[in-house]
Amino acid sequence: MYTLITANRNYSSWSLRPWLLMRQLDIPFEDRLVPFSGLENYEAFRSFAPSGTVPCLIDGDRAIWDSLGITLYLADRHQGIWPKDAEAKAWAQCVVAEMHSGFSALRSRCPMNVGIRVRREEDSDALRRDVARMDEILGGGPARFGGPFLAGKDFTAADAFFAPVAFRIRSHGLEVGDGAAAWVAHMLSLPTMREWEEAALAETHREIGHENEVGASGTIIADYRAPAPAAAE
Repeated sequence: MYTLITANRNYSSWSLRPWLLMRQLDIPFEDRLVPFSGLENYEAFRSFAPSGTVPCLIDGDRAIWDSLGITLYLADRHQGIWPKDAEAKAWAQCVVAEMHSGFSALRSRCPMNVGIRVRREEDSDALRRDVARMDEILGGGPARFGGPFLAGKDFTAADAFFAPVAFRIRSHGLEVGDGAAAWVAHMLSLPTMREWEEAALAETHREIGHENEVGASGTIIADYRAPAPAAAE
């Protein structure tokens, strides 16, 4: 059986992607969580991943790292990673690659923090462009391929790669059109996404670097997470 190594449910957008993909497609795996100790975890994570990052998939003696690397590896071995329709498959592969390499302003200005709600400060032009492009994808995919998922009636890697965006849109109050909002609502209603969210809300660990990142993005107006342990006197 595979082992999938991930980090904190509340913060780790990269971990969510293969975890959700495998859970949605009923690909069995052992779930192993290694919490962040800071924004930089290279040396600790090098013990299981050559890149020093999460996620990492262990298949026997083989380590498969990076969310895209894991997705491609699984696609060679399991059905359903990509749409069957050739046009939808090509589109899905393009938007997965785009998410993997792009949206830098969205990542930096609206970090994933499942349990909080933020009132943003003034948005940069770069963030507005990222949100506009994200809106095109999230609304345009279901409209083009019939929905309710991005590339048609079935969940695929495209949905897994944009799943953290569903949490980001909600946490940071990002404004999107009706089509994108419908996809977000559908994703957040999935039992697997609710399972991830419940685990995120139950986490009491606070990693100060990730907390500072979200604090820099605006004013935190709600926090639904379990309380952090009281500091020792």
